[in-house]
Amino acid sequence: MKKQGILNSHISKILADLGHTDTIVVADVGLPIPEGVKKIDLALTLGTPSFEETVNAIAADMQIEKVVIAKEIRAQNHEANAYIHHKFGDCEIEDCPHEEFKELTRKAKAVIRTGEAKPFANIILQAGVYFG
Repeated sequence: MKKQGILNSHISKILADLGHTDTIVVADVGLPIPEGVKKIDLALTLGTPSFEETVNAIAADMQIEKVVIAKEIRAQNHEANAYIHHKFGDCEIEDCPHEEFKELTRKAKAVIRTGEAKPFANIILQAGVYFG
């Protein structure tokens, strides 16, 4: 039995299989999941698990070089926007219109759906390279 890091076997496998520049998405309950992209549904109830706790767990286990968010987060979800800029201050943070964001999710290795029920609480995490 694994005793630390991501215990969810589906997420753990996705992270282990990522190569440089591959992406995964952490999504709120409303983000549409493109057909053909693996969906890992963690949502239990509205708000559980939260966007932040899910991103924190993944970021602790993943080398991240870049994140992508929807521009609309700035005006419609100040809390998540502040969290992202604080959490990923040492990474490149790119923003784009939400419709473009949804198109980018088609290239993701997986979309991890949380129970978050606040607007635009979505992020694309791009894998970096970890050489220890």
